[in-house]
Amino acid sequence: MHGRCTCGKVRYRLTDRPLFIHACHCTWCQRETGGPHAVNAMIESDRVVLLEGAPVEVITPSNSGKGQTVLRCPDCHVALWSHYGGERRVSFVRVGTLEDPAACPPDIHIFTSTKMPWYALPEGVPAVPEYYDWKERWPETAQARRRALLAR
Repeated sequence: MHGRCTCGKVRYRLTDRPLFIHACHCTWCQRETGGPHAVNAMIESDRVVLLEGAPVEVITPSNSGKGQTVLRCPDCHVALWSHYGGERRVSFVRVGTLEDPAACPPDIHIFTSTKMPWYALPEGVPAVPEYYDWKERWPETAQARRRALLAR
């Protein structure tokens, strides 16, 4: 899968399928995106290959208090991916920056307790009021990749 910012100065490629994809309805994501939610594809950072350009890192606060580092295009300022709480082994890629975002539908909707009342959650996709236990939700293949990542 390939992705880019709006102006095309920064381009990247994912060398594998994402581990898991969140549609996050927390008020922080609503504010950051200007929309009803953010859609983030979690993937090992070494599987995000920069093809062109150099994103800039912008440190922002987060609800956890640990902050997040958002990698943005230096020209159009589109957020491409981020790292939460100083953890750099996993990237949260903004699905909307992929050339084919339809290929990465959410696996789960999280923080639905603060979703916009007019947003209808899709049938057949798990939704939780806050967060979840990854051991209960992630497919075994993603869990194995996570274990391998943490063992490095």
